[in-house]
Amino acid sequence: MFAYPAKLKKLKTINGWTLFTLISALIIASPVLVVLSHVFMPSGDVWAHLADTVLSRYIYNSIVLLLGVGLGTLVVGTGCAWLVTMCDFPGRKIFEWALLLPLAVPAYVIAYTYTGLLDYAGPVQETLRLVFGWTSARDYWFPEIRSLWGATTMFTLVLYPYVYMLSRAAFLEQSICVLEVSRTLGRTPFQAFKDVAFPLARPAIAAGSALALMETLNDFGTVHFFAVDTFTTGIYRTWFGLGEPTAAAQLGACLLIFIVSLIALERYSRGQAAYHHTTVRYRALRKLQLSKPKQIISFVSCFLPVLLGFILPAGILLNWALATTEWWLNWQFWGFAFNSFILSFVAALLAVILAVLMAYGTRLHPSFWTKLGVRAASIGYAVPGSVLAVGIMLPFAWTDNFIDSWAREYLGISTGLILSGTIVAVVFAYVVRFLSVSFNAIEAGLGKVTKNMDCAARTLGHGPAETLRKVHLPLIRASMFSASILVFVDVMKELPATMIMRPFNFTTLAVRTFELASDEQLAEASSAALAIVIVGIIPVIMISRTIAKSRPGHES
Repeated sequence: MFAYPAKLKKLKTINGWTLFTLISALIIASPVLVVLSHVFMPSGDVWAHLADTVLSRYIYNSIVLLLGVGLGTLVVGTGCAWLVTMCDFPGRKIFEWALLLPLAVPAYVIAYTYTGLLDYAGPVQETLRLVFGWTSARDYWFPEIRSLWGATTMFTLVLYPYVYMLSRAAFLEQSICVLEVSRTLGRTPFQAFKDVAFPLARPAIAAGSALALMETLNDFGTVHFFAVDTFTTGIYRTWFGLGEPTAAAQLGACLLIFIVSLIALERYSRGQAAYHHTTVRYRALRKLQLSKPKQIISFVSCFLPVLLGFILPAGILLNWALATTEWWLNWQFWGFAFNSFILSFVAALLAVILAVLMAYGTRLHPSFWTKLGVRAASIGYAVPGSVLAVGIMLPFAWTDNFIDSWAREYLGISTGLILSGTIVAVVFAYVVRFLSVSFNAIEAGLGKVTKNMDCAARTLGHGPAETLRKVHLPLIRASMFSASILVFVDVMKELPATMIMRPFNFTTLAVRTFELASDEQLAEASSAALAIVIVGIIPVIMISRTIAKSRPGHES
């Protein structure tokens, strides 16, 4: 049997992994490419009409949302992560995982909850009118929850865990030595945080902030319910209201420019600065002993996000659900729950498998084209779910028509819809949408595995596939688990893509919640919304435990 020389064997294997990575990236990126292909098509007078009427409002509202949510999630997420990681105060161990709980609450769910609580007919304003004898809204002023500031607050309350989760993991991985050196140089705890800990954690904080901002720009349920016109609502109306896919795609391109600009701005602000650990000595983190007033401030600072982002809305949902038991004590409701669980599980599994294979292929052969293909496949997270759904429907419908025409001509049968309007299309949309979430986690995990381990495995006769199975997968189990949970929770909350692509008579909890809330049946929508929250609680707690064990030298 002819044996390849060692160099040819390696080259053949590398090309195989590269080819797989590029083909996978092309398939995953195809919906985005389909949407972008409409950008250069003429849109007639529609684009001019949008520019003259609503485009400026879309831009203004989107920018204000980005600034407000970005600042809010940065302050709350990073501040709480530093407090629970480095300071000692009552309730700290509970807050370590409790601060992640709002991650299980979709933004549109918390928007429905606070609307029912703070609206004119809600219990808060009713109580105020009863106590002070007011008879109408003209007698007093009350902030309007269905507004731009209301949407900004809702997004901040449920998206800060992205920043908290990644920044806390970064703080846990820092060596105590560098912090002690800063203290010996006369730095106060706050100065040590500002000058040492924050710069070291900056990449993780930036990644968390980017995830939060992309979720903000991608949201449809909250801004639609609050009547806040953004690019997402504009795309939806232009495509499905006016029937103008070209103009909608051009709005989508503007949205992508926002995302690219955010990433470029962060990298530009960083400049040529680079921050590295200069020691590998890790010891148990010694908590800062705070005075009583500072302990109270720390407790309140960590308790308020949990109270407003989870405890209060979950309590309201529970109260409504108990008052409307007929809406969830039936088999139809549990069918919705089963549909959501199966879709989330399958999508998370596929997203993690693809992310591992693509990240490993990039690691083996990090060429320009491989990296470009992977980044193109990861851009789906920045595209609104409604636009992404149409980008999938167009090629899937074409494929179904082609197969049906061929079957009619040569087999005399009609195949009907094979891809479009099926569960396959829905799951594919989820994988395209959330591959970036799993890929970033897997890539970060693989980045911590030294190249020497690859070389050692190859000298022992293991090929790339065997090295991945025996060396890398055991080392990145925590990253794979975190990635799968993040995708699972995100799919449970996903609304626009599910609404557009789901088969007939196939409803998930997210769709059911939106349908009832859109009809102002907020109490009736509570059972489905509460189920989404409950499903996300246990995985969120497990993420917290994984983060806690991420520190080198951790002893369980």
